[in-house]
Amino acid sequence: MVIPIKPVPAATPAGRQSAHDALSAHTRPGAIRLASLPPLSLYVHFPWCVKKCPYCDFNSHAVDAASPIPEERYIAALIRDLELSLPLVWGRRVHSIFFGGGTPSLLSANGFERLISEIRARLGLEADAEITLEANPGTFEAAKFASFRKSGVNRLSIGIQSFNTAHLQALGRIHDGAEALDAIRIARSLFDNFNLDLMYALPGQTAEQVQSDLDTALGFNPPHLSYYHLTLEANTVFAKYPPPLPDDDTAADMQAQIEARLAADGYQHYETSAYAKPNQRSRHNTNYWRFGDYLGIGAGAHGKLSFAQRIVRTSKLRQPESYMAGCEAGAPLAEEREVGSAELPFEFMMNALRLTEGFEVRQFSDRTGLSIAVVDAALNAAERKGLITRDHVRIAPTQRGRRFLNDLLELFL
Repeated sequence: MVIPIKPVPAATPAGRQSAHDALSAHTRPGAIRLASLPPLSLYVHFPWCVKKCPYCDFNSHAVDAASPIPEERYIAALIRDLELSLPLVWGRRVHSIFFGGGTPSLLSANGFERLISEIRARLGLEADAEITLEANPGTFEAAKFASFRKSGVNRLSIGIQSFNTAHLQALGRIHDGAEALDAIRIARSLFDNFNLDLMYALPGQTAEQVQSDLDTALGFNPPHLSYYHLTLEANTVFAKYPPPLPDDDTAADMQAQIEARLAADGYQHYETSAYAKPNQRSRHNTNYWRFGDYLGIGAGAHGKLSFAQRIVRTSKLRQPESYMAGCEAGAPLAEEREVGSAELPFEFMMNALRLTEGFEVRQFSDRTGLSIAVVDAALNAAERKGLITRDHVRIAPTQRGRRFLNDLLELFL
């Protein structure tokens, strides 16, 4: 069921009560019961890129000279969106912020400083909050990124994808191999904590080229790596005009090659596509995978919020113009949907079983408000198939379960 959220006033005591009452009207008492609320993160979406990549299915829109980024108006919209959302998270502290896109590093240094200052003025951030900014190597300027660091960003996530210029061209990226190297050098000079996004199974890629990308990346000793299999997502240029990709067996060999090399270099493979040095895991993304809460602001941003007897998912208007107009009118939300108790087991498992270590049994009840007994039949089937291991403390995917994750998750549908 899709339930539109009614516009609520800015964060006054009366406004907070109105938002609570509006949501309470859709509560189904007794469906679930949470003893406590999970950690809360903030996701801020920036919907513009210099160029739309042919494999990208995120909400991003290319910028050109005829339609420059309306930075001031968009920042004002984000602030208004946050103010309208405050009643839903009032009193809760935020333990991480992620500025994603799109390419949020296209924001000016002054614009970003204003935005993060306004966020801090409205939300209670934990003292050691992780604040991540996604960045495209084609937008790196040392002085600008020094300003981002001074504004409070303490982690960069850099969209390298590959160091091979031919592969970058095939992916439609705006940077080349040399710019990728320069971007990492700048990042290392300013940030102790950074992530490199890389991809494998690229058009025409060989095992030797995967090894070359690995060698180059590891030469910088990054604290964190995200290594994604290129997939053809619906509603993308690549889906309509598929490039020649390595077959499934070759891609699986590449994945094994990556896993072995990163393990040998001391990286923990803690999630399907994430590898980290000790104590360098992404706190923001880990909160997603542990079925924590996140407030999403920005065009097309999604959120997940827990209340004592319900869990809801939210989404904001996708088109930037519609979103900004909606914020100005006090109604940026596209929809809010309550996650029913029958859906919660799958939603939880879809996230938690991506983690190599799985999850503690008690966490299922803590995050869903349901007894683990409701998924006992599915867990038994998964165990018989060799897809999970479990005891009275922890449930985790086996190596086979991680490889055939979709098969494992289907058991919980």
